[in-house]
Amino acid sequence: MNIQNFSVNDGEGIRSTVFLAGCPLRCKWCSNPESWSLNNDYVREMTLDDIVKEIRKNMIFYRYSQGGITYSGGEPTFQRDFLRAMVDTFYNMGVHQTIETCGYFIWDHVEDILNKLDFVFVDIKVMDGKKHKELTGVDNEIILDNIKRLGKLNVDLVIRIPLIKDINDSLDNIKKTAFFVNEHIPNGKIEILPYHSLGAYKYDKLGLSRFKNTFETPAKEEVFNVKEIIKSYGIEIVDFK
Repeated sequence: MNIQNFSVNDGEGIRSTVFLAGCPLRCKWCSNPESWSLNNDYVREMTLDDIVKEIRKNMIFYRYSQGGITYSGGEPTFQRDFLRAMVDTFYNMGVHQTIETCGYFIWDHVEDILNKLDFVFVDIKVMDGKKHKELTGVDNEIILDNIKRLGKLNVDLVIRIPLIKDINDSLDNIKKTAFFVNEHIPNGKIEILPYHSLGAYKYDKLGLSRFKNTFETPAKEEVFNVKEIIKSYGIEIVDFK
């Protein structure tokens, strides 16, 4: 969909974020509905050579800031063959590589890709499988299993929680999430991302108004309390935003 250069929110250092179209989830709070389809006015085709040329321009910034490339979306593994081609290329170039993923993928199809990455952001939206399906369109069994496997790789891993008032901010859900991370991810870290509605206008532009929902952003005090609960489990809170 886009390449955003000089990004400082999607991993360590100065980065170029490559946004890939396509996503298997339909999160009710999604701020990037243009990522659902490969065919809309927000999506443009680029070849691997196009992307390599773009990235080469910024290599000096990656080197001096300890930055690199972040693959985002949509869901980057949705286009796994193209993702693999990029990861293999930049791995051989020695570029630090990060992915932002929902975790919904078939492990055997992307294990070789994951093993060449340096850093992974993966979401835990809600622990209850039934509620997860109501909110995203899919159960979370595959996602949680993939997170367990990611925890065994030699890769830096951060769990992101998109925090939405009265949706996934309950004491029970936060405790279950923290327990899961503590149990399955060595030196686990969590980043809290309070809900925002900045992408709401896109639904109307894309003719998807029927899918637009409005949620409430948790107050700063509520976010603070959630972080304190997570810290009580010995989990480090990080902030890339």
